[in-house]
Amino acid sequence: MRRQPFPPLSKAMLGRLAKLSRKKYRDSEGLFLAEGLRTVSELLDSLPDPAMLHALVLDETSASQLDGLERFAGKAWLAGREEFRRLAQTTSPQGVFAAFRKPEGGEFRPASARSFVVALDDVQDPGNVGTIIRTSAWFGAEAVICGRGTADPFNAKSVRSSAGSIFALRIDISPDLAKTIRRLQTDGFSVVAAALDGRDYRSFGEWPERRVLVIGNEANGISSEVLALADRRLLIPHAGVRPAVESLNAAVSAGILMAEISG
Repeated sequence: MRRQPFPPLSKAMLGRLAKLSRKKYRDSEGLFLAEGLRTVSELLDSLPDPAMLHALVLDETSASQLDGLERFAGKAWLAGREEFRRLAQTTSPQGVFAAFRKPEGGEFRPASARSFVVALDDVQDPGNVGTIIRTSAWFGAEAVICGRGTADPFNAKSVRSSAGSIFALRIDISPDLAKTIRRLQTDGFSVVAAALDGRDYRSFGEWPERRVLVIGNEANGISSEVLALADRRLLIPHAGVRPAVESLNAAVSAGILMAEISG
């Protein structure tokens, strides 16, 4: 059997990585944990700087499936079943974990005259947050801004749902989303909000050069303070006389609206 080039994971490093399952440690260390071959591979391929990889943990199978691992010498370790059970956020660990440095935050400033941004107002499900991040990247958003109450975009489930798109766009955390949106408005952004009292999203003509799409809480929608700032309120109409279900999933709604207004 070919000798693996990586040393075994130490107990000290295992303990440090396991702590990243808790938000306070992710925040204090400026790191987040990614799990699974596809997610880790996409993140490694999209790294803006190789130094943003903090640690790579592999079993022997995944070590044979990933290409170019020699470039991570000094940051990669081999681990066994028990170590993966301790790190895992899923019921069936895939044998690959990585810890990455969080991208720098701060106030978002648009890079050009034309800009598209997505803002999340108390979107609480981390799966929705991750899916919206990936969808935003697909439709060319410059940034996703997460307001208070929104699930941590660096939560393990959010990272899995984003499927490796964390580095594809800017992710900002805003403690006061209304204030952030007012600042964007002074930068020439129009605020587009998903709302039950809105107009059919297909009934609008041209979209402004700069626009921010706001998606609200899964049960309660957008807060009154943020909704009051909306320049356009959009409704996704249901088919038939009465809807067959109560509402659309927040991430599905976001994807439908992005497809319309992102271009």
